[in-house]
Amino acid sequence: MSAVATRSDTQTTEPPSSPAEEAGALLRRLLFAERRRFFDAVSEFDLHPAQAGALMQLDEHSGLPMHEIASHLACDNSNVTGIVDRLEARGLVTRRTSEQDRRVKHIVPTSLGLEVRNALRERMARAPAAIERLSTKDQRLLRDVLARALRATPSGGLE
Repeated sequence: MSAVATRSDTQTTEPPSSPAEEAGALLRRLLFAERRRFFDAVSEFDLHPAQAGALMQLDEHSGLPMHEIASHLACDNSNVTGIVDRLEARGLVTRRTSEQDRRVKHIVPTSLGLEVRNALRERMARAPAAIERLSTKDQRLLRDVLARALRATPSGGLE
């Protein structure tokens, strides 16, 4: 039987039945802490997390079609319209008609959007403080184990 996490995820109602479940629970706790760091970062730019998530997916030149942004954000295409509308109103993105299909709009960051996107990417690229506090040996071990776990996923971690 799997462990059921409490609201704080610091305790479980049942002990993990395997090392894999225990590792999963620990990883979820670390990711939850990172989620807070992401929310803090995006709030400094007065962005909703979904807006920041969309902006961080965009490349500098071709942008992305709205349906691909929806896929990255794991949301419905209709939700992306409002997200993009708000980003566009702030001058962070622009819509461009696709050269291949005039019905498709590509969302491209403006120069201001690139500044914000790059600042967010730089901020989130920093290692979590909890990992920085580990010894270099433990950091390498964690890196290697996580890399192996990603390679074991069906997509190789490229979702």
